[in-house]
This record gives sequence, C-alpha cells and structure tokens, in this order.
Amino acid sequence: MIDDIAPGQVPEITRFVDVHALPPDEPTACFLFGTNQVPPVEIAAERYHRGLAPLIIATGGVNRHTGIVEGRVFRKLLIELGVPANVIRVEDRSANTRQNVENALPFVREALAEGLAITAVSKWYHRRAIHLMKTVAPEVGTFHAIGWDPVYSGEPITRQDWPGVPAGKRRVIREWDEVSRRVADGSFAAVERLDGAWC
Repeated sequence: MIDDIAPGQVPEITRFVDVHALPPDEPTACFLFGTNQVPPVEIAAERYHRGLAPLIIATGGVNRHTGIVEGRVFRKLLIELGVPANVIRVEDRSANTRQNVENALPFVREALAEGLAITAVSKWYHRRAIHLMKTVAPEVGTFHAIGWDPVYSGEPITRQDWPGVPAGKRRVIREWDEVSRRVADGSFAAVERLDGAWC
C-alpha cells in the first residue's frame, strides 16, 4: 500500500489526514491525546497562560515503547510549566486512541457542561483522533484541533517532508487508509472540517 501511492496523491493525502482546525481566541478545553512526546504539554500550557485553556484533559496509559504512563507524565509536566493541578484532569488507563476518549468521557462532559468546546491536541496526521472523538462522544458537537509535528528516530514528521521519511510515510499512509476504510464501513463517524472546525 505504501509504495502504491502516486506522487500526485501526496497533497490530497496530506489534506485529508491533517487535523488542524485552530480554535478561536476564546477559552476551550484542551484534550491531549496520549503520546510519549512533549509538544501537547507545551501547547496546552501556552494556551492556559493565555487564558484559553481553563480545563486540560490529559490522556494516555502505559506507553508500549517507554513504559511511562502518559497521562500522569502530562500532568507532571503541565504543573512544572505553571499550570495549576486543579485545571488538569487525568485519564491514565487507556491503551489506544479510542480508549483515550472512552475513559475520559466524564471529563469531556464536564467541559461541555461548563460551556467549553473541545480542542483536540494530537499529531498533525492523527485523523483517527478526530473521528473517534465524534464516534465515542457525539455530544461533543463542533470542536477544534491543533496538530503538532512528531519526531521519530530523530526525524520530524512534517506536512511537507513525510513522503521522504520512511517512519512518516508509513504512519501517514496507514492513517489515510484506515480512516477512509472505517468511515466507509460505518465503524467511524463521518466528520468534516467546516468554517475552521470539525463537525
């Protein structure tokens, strides 16, 4: 599958998997999808200090590569960056993206009850995160997303460079293929980016 794509498909695939739908300059709850990389913490802390993230939902259980408990590490790092503990909610039992949302549903509902829209924070190509947010938590309504560039084996996976980085190409193509297939078979809710938000 990876070697089957034509160069002309690259822009289409990039647009499809790119989660970015930047929130407006108003408070939203940041939902950090689990990872062992630091950018989600930096994004959420920066938004908190600008008055834009009064609630931060940190997710992630034991990372299969490093053994860290992602949600707990997120919490620790957020506090080190000056985010008060009472702003942070932690989900620390999930093993995958679906469970990130399932296990954090009480926190999502808390944010919605407080009148806060959700801003998902994930790898820029993690389109599954967007569909699973809507599949597992349809009450989320319209929401936003901030995508960041992950690094694997010392190489950043960016929107421009992914086709030339084997680790990036494999991940992006897998995302494109799986999401397309699962929307078609009905196991993922369909979503679209409209007026800068996912709905």
